[in-house]
Amino acid sequence: MSHYNIPKVQTAAVIDHSGDSIRIDHEFPVKPANELLPGECLVKLECSGACHTDLHAALGDWPVSAKTPLVGGHEGVGIIVATGQNTFNSPVKTGDRVGIKWLADSCLNCEHCKKGREQNCLKAKLSGFTVDGTFQEYVVSYVNHVTPIPEGIASDEAASVLCAGVTVYRAIKYSQTNPCDWIVIPGGGGGLGHLAIQYARVRGLRVIAVDTGSEKKELCLELGAEKWIDFKECQDIVAEIRTITDGGAHSAVVTSASGSGYRQAVDYLRPGGTLMAVGLPGKSTLEASIFFTVFKSISILGSYVGNRQDATEAIEIAARGDVKVHFTTKPLKELGNVYEGMKSGKIAGRIVLNMSQR
Repeated sequence: MSHYNIPKVQTAAVIDHSGDSIRIDHEFPVKPANELLPGECLVKLECSGACHTDLHAALGDWPVSAKTPLVGGHEGVGIIVATGQNTFNSPVKTGDRVGIKWLADSCLNCEHCKKGREQNCLKAKLSGFTVDGTFQEYVVSYVNHVTPIPEGIASDEAASVLCAGVTVYRAIKYSQTNPCDWIVIPGGGGGLGHLAIQYARVRGLRVIAVDTGSEKKELCLELGAEKWIDFKECQDIVAEIRTITDGGAHSAVVTSASGSGYRQAVDYLRPGGTLMAVGLPGKSTLEASIFFTVFKSISILGSYVGNRQDATEAIEIAARGDVKVHFTTKPLKELGNVYEGMKSGKIAGRIVLNMSQR
């Protein structure tokens, strides 16, 4: 049993129905320690990142629907305060600092799980989408999927690595690039993009960041982008990238939730280049010339979050100081305003919600 004093109710940000405004509930129930199932753990959260995916879940504008009522969020860091009775061989214990990711749980026994594609498990549980997530003070998660957080990284910085960081890290890892290759990051000044720049630099890649606005330009160049393109000012992005790279980029990791970012990529990639599809626009389609995709031997790969090993690697790189999250801290009650900022595209970097701020 837990030696922590676990309350019966807590504060949580709730969406009652898709498209509704956020409701801050100060009487939201906490699952008692003695009701935790084997393999479950209760985590007292210190903070949670806010991701564009959470906005999509709240709006209900994806082809797949989130459960409702819903407590969103999937970038949480906190302390395990209880584990379910009859939980055996747990890799974590009460008192450990852990992170909660988009992939809350998977069966670990199907073909997808065994091949390291746990995120594609047909029995996967998704934090803040199919199960309640991290926009609350206490969250139920699963011992086999929480990520231990090493020393050397603060909780509020680790939060965004758990989704944004892991997602772009995996995409770059599988982008079929080598040191000194050119990689383009559309949406480079955003939550995923500014981390993609840094993970690309860790792998020795040369980065072209595509975004708009002076604040995002300054951030991208500060983080190591070699070249900057403002898509609102540049007359021909494809021609500009071809010129910079002397024939085309080797890869593009499209983090923006915009169909245009995908359409341009096939055109500015050099022969043998790889398009890593990461950003998830709800209704846009990926349009590419079949002729030139074949003629240029272009690879188009979908990259969906990451598995447990990807998360461990991404966190360890950040804990060494090689990747820094650019974030602003806000209280949970500001989540509605954060969503408005996401809609307008005015947020540079990430927003992290501090659960101790009221």
